[in-house]
Amino acid sequence: MRHLLVCTALLAAAGTVFAQGGTPASPPATATGDVGGKTVTITYSSPRVKGREGHVFTKDGLIAKAGGSQYPIWRAGANAATTLKAGGDLMIGDLHVPAGTYTLFVDISDADNWTLIVNKQTGEWGLRHDAAEDLGKVKMQMSKPAAMVEELKYTIAGGKITLAWENNEASVPISAH
Repeated sequence: MRHLLVCTALLAAAGTVFAQGGTPASPPATATGDVGGKTVTITYSSPRVKGREGHVFTKDGLIAKAGGSQYPIWRAGANAATTLKAGGDLMIGDLHVPAGTYTLFVDISDADNWTLIVNKQTGEWGLRHDAAEDLGKVKMQMSKPAAMVEELKYTIAGGKITLAWENNEASVPISAH
């Protein structure tokens, strides 16, 4: 009888989980690339615009409301902080990044001039940016994508790390060191 109750409870719990189903609001994503024979991986959660075009990066928009006191430092994704794993020593812009794992943030205080922040602290959830742990900062090259980008996307290709979301595309040069 006890086994029957346990099995019934497990089936009910599983049914609830599957009933909620669907894709998470900001599903996990990974961008991987080869940079001078070194593997570089960015792991992030990819938020969606979901009808908020023109209201994501504004001073009173989605990022500002989610950022609280940390705004305008953005976690460069959603949920857990975005991570960069360098399979060897790299140069990101003029910043030397030793092999290892880092957290990426982006200073978006100036809509036309973003700055990538490479932070030595890892494992944060969300918005915990400790500037004392910054390895360094790199100015990003800003452009507009050909069309609105619904899902935040990172790419590592052509000697660049690029993030694109909504009506913004920002990139930094990357090379093996």
